[in-house]
Amino acid sequence: MPLPGLRYAQVVKTVRRRRLVHVCHRVVFGTFEAIQQVLAAHGWQINTAFIERANLAIRQHVAAVGRRVSTLCRHEAGLLQQLAFYHVYHNFCLPHASLRQPLPHPEPTNGNGSAKRWQPRTPAMAAGLTDHVWTLREVLLFRVPPWPQPAGVCASRVVGNGNRRGPEGRRTPAWPASRASSRCRGPRGCHESPLF
Repeated sequence: MPLPGLRYAQVVKTVRRRRLVHVCHRVVFGTFEAIQQVLAAHGWQINTAFIERANLAIRQHVAAVGRRVSTLCRHEAGLLQQLAFYHVYHNFCLPHASLRQPLPHPEPTNGNGSAKRWQPRTPAMAAGLTDHVWTLREVLLFRVPPWPQPAGVCASRVVGNGNRRGPEGRRTPAWPASRASSRCRGPRGCHESPLF
C-alpha cells in the first residue's frame, strides 16, 4: 500500500518501426493535478530522465543488478549490501560536476597545468552532511553509531558461541561478549536492557 503523499507517474512511449510516434503520461499514484502542482513549483513537467539516469548509474556501479554479468548475488542480503555501499560511495566520495562551485580566486596547481577554478562537491556536501569529499578509506573505517534495538531483545540471546545454526543451516557468528549488556542475566533474569 503506497503512502498517502506518494506521487508517481510514468511516461509511456509508443514506437513503430523504430520511430517514436506517441508519448503519453500515466498516473500510477496520486492525481494528475497533484503531480502537476508539485512539478510546476520547480518549472518541471513529468519526465523520467532523472530516474532512468539513476537506474543506469546503479547498473554500472553495482555488478549484481547489471544485465548479462558474470557476477551474481546469491542472496538478497548481498544485493542490499552492494546497494548500500554504492549509495554511500555515490553520495560521499564521488564529486558531481553539476554540484561544483566556482572558487573566488583560482588556485595554482603543482604542475604546469591551468589553475584550479572549481571546488568539487558531493551530494552529501550539498546537503550539508559533510564539509569534504570522503576517501574510500574514510568510508570503510567509519564507525556507524548503533541504532536502538527493538524492545524485547536480550543480549544473552544475541551473544552466542558461534555454533548455532541459522535458517539456512549455516553457523551464525558470535557477537563479542564486550558488546553484551552487563545488566542482562540470561534468559530467566533478563532486564530487557539495550544491547549497546
